[in-house]
Amino acid sequence: MNLASLRRLFAFRRWRLLVLAALLLVAGFALYLDFRVRDAFEGKRFALPARVYARALELFPGLRLDPDALARELVWLGYREGLQGDEPGRFERRGGEFEMLTRAFTFWDGAQPAQALRLAFRDGRLHALTDRRGAPVALARLDPLPIGGIYPAHNEDRLLVRLAEVPRELIEALIAIEDRKFYSHVGLDPRGIARAALATVTGRGVQGGSTLTQQLVKNFFLTPERTLRRKFTEMLMALLLETHYGKDEILETYLNEIYLGQDRNRAIHGFGLAAQFYFGKPVSRLTLSEAALLVGMVKGPAYYDPHRHPARALERRDLVLAEMQKQERIGQERYVQARAAPLGIVDKPSMGTSPHPAFLDLVRRQLKRDYREEDLRSEGLQIFTTLDPYAQRAAERALSTRLAQLDKARGGGAPMLEGAVVVVQAQSAEVQALVSGRDPHYEGFNRALDAVRPIGSLMKPAIFLTALAHPKRYTLITPLDDAPLVWKSRGTADWEPKNYDRANHGLVPLRTALAHSYNVASARLGLDLGVSEVLDSVRRLGVAREVAPYASSLLGAVELTPLEVAQMYQTIASGGFRAPPRAIREVLTADGRPLQHYGLTLEPAVDPAPAYLLTAALQGVVREGTAQGLKNYLPPGLNAAGKTGTTDELRDSWFAGFTGDKLAVVWVGYDDNRPAQLTGSSGAMTVWGELMAALPHEPLAPPVPENIETAWIEPQSGLRADRDCAGAVELPFIRGSAPEELAPCAASTGSRIKNWFRRLVE
Repeated sequence: MNLASLRRLFAFRRWRLLVLAALLLVAGFALYLDFRVRDAFEGKRFALPARVYARALELFPGLRLDPDALARELVWLGYREGLQGDEPGRFERRGGEFEMLTRAFTFWDGAQPAQALRLAFRDGRLHALTDRRGAPVALARLDPLPIGGIYPAHNEDRLLVRLAEVPRELIEALIAIEDRKFYSHVGLDPRGIARAALATVTGRGVQGGSTLTQQLVKNFFLTPERTLRRKFTEMLMALLLETHYGKDEILETYLNEIYLGQDRNRAIHGFGLAAQFYFGKPVSRLTLSEAALLVGMVKGPAYYDPHRHPARALERRDLVLAEMQKQERIGQERYVQARAAPLGIVDKPSMGTSPHPAFLDLVRRQLKRDYREEDLRSEGLQIFTTLDPYAQRAAERALSTRLAQLDKARGGGAPMLEGAVVVVQAQSAEVQALVSGRDPHYEGFNRALDAVRPIGSLMKPAIFLTALAHPKRYTLITPLDDAPLVWKSRGTADWEPKNYDRANHGLVPLRTALAHSYNVASARLGLDLGVSEVLDSVRRLGVAREVAPYASSLLGAVELTPLEVAQMYQTIASGGFRAPPRAIREVLTADGRPLQHYGLTLEPAVDPAPAYLLTAALQGVVREGTAQGLKNYLPPGLNAAGKTGTTDELRDSWFAGFTGDKLAVVWVGYDDNRPAQLTGSSGAMTVWGELMAALPHEPLAPPVPENIETAWIEPQSGLRADRDCAGAVELPFIRGSAPEELAPCAASTGSRIKNWFRRLVE
């Protein structure tokens, strides 16, 4: 064999080895892709976000509810006006009367079917609740408002649907417009591939020709890059997918995977969620025209977005319908009817991952005590929370409106005032609303949970509660010394508190010192009681944060978050029973099985009698003290209680107050801690007033402890009086602590006889 022959032989063997190596490489790559395909399809295919809901509105006769508020909530829920047969999610209103067909929903205690209801309102309450036949209904629930989710990577959101739930018209439309040979090919369309190859060769870029199977592979496994390598991988994976799985299984996965739009930072995937997002209905109830619109959007969800580009979307929908008619998938009559239909999309505000990110942040923090982050992002848990949509929106509106007004009064410019609001149910501490700033959609720093700021005079109720727990020494009328004070303590600078008005007021009754927030009288009282004893009361009220045992702590040199302040005042509002703030009620699995119930945790923290007396004193703050400006906001007879708070150099403005059923805490100030030049009454209290004016309330009438009695007192002398004495006030006392000596106005013979009979009866 000559040299040339040897060279040809070696060259042939080298090429054969290269071909063999290439084949082995392709085979290895195919095995790797086969593993990826089967691993994804045989395991859990989708990471489902935890879905978070607001509280479900419970309807029952006697419920305090404004009919306008109900109408607004129905709109928020996506209910449509006008009853049409038995279609759920519709209502009609005639003044104070409603007729509605609720949606079916699976709650913690089981599935609730759709209900036909009639409601009649009278004097701000639900007067009558009946079914369509007029039979009384004791209790009905509306499906809860979705308020967000805890999402997997890229904030993908979807509602899983089974193929059997999807209308046949949607399947026909999809196959007609995207892949008419879907049920006959093996994952690839040779003609489509030829068109794509020709486009590539002629320099028009890497183009489509993709079957539904290829589209699924591209969305499910691959990046959106447009290269030959990615296209080859896509084709190979499509063949593997068709080898292992049936057409219906592939189609069902496609229906749940395809991207169909964007809701702010939330990606809408799958026809199940798209049907809810665009039409406010389950996919099973889509009409032909609605199904055609969604299928038309597959080509370009942003380009054919019906909210932003209705004309384009309509043209694309009609093209899909025309193609269906051309392929004889629908008849001429149905085609004409569908083309004549309007787009029919619901006008829902964008939500993104949540319209209330600050509240959702609290939910996530509380969930992490019991669940892994991975499970929250992938297991499809259903989280039922305590959020009241009406209270939340009222809080957002009150804060943003008042901050804008306060900024304008200062001439505008940067920086802008910020604030936070927490609203809880007074007895149970369920968090009904939480706002962390003037932009309620901001997902950054959560001021309601993390802004640790000095609380100023909000600390004073702990001093007065401590004092009132000693009825032999202190009552609501005990004189307190408001004379100048210099407190000396070894190792620290002298402490010399001043009143806000820079005046001293001599001897003042205890309730007056709190009503007018006198710093000097409060400091003297706290020092007489002992700083450590006052701080013990603070801990019993629910403040877990360590508080330094300094005299200055008595007047609010204590830094707390708005949520911590809400815990402190909730214990007062509930009559001495402490309940930790709670944002979650129940957790269900993705298929509706109960997983965990977060019940009410209530424990006695302080004696009910001094708590009752303190509440009476805090009502005096609103009636005649630093918060009397609330009379401009609140209806008469509400008897609200509250406390203003202002810190040094007017840096922080606070207000904490409660009615019979709601407690709210408001903070206003600058993030960089510069002086806000606002007192508690000129800043935070005005936000609180606007918020509470927008909500229904129960008047504050706390239950009277057994050892509480009342007596008429003459304010000037602090002695027992008659109700007929000029200026006399009726005040509560722990039994045996009321004054026995009669005021001069009550010392007549008749008054003495009446007092004798009264004491005899007692």
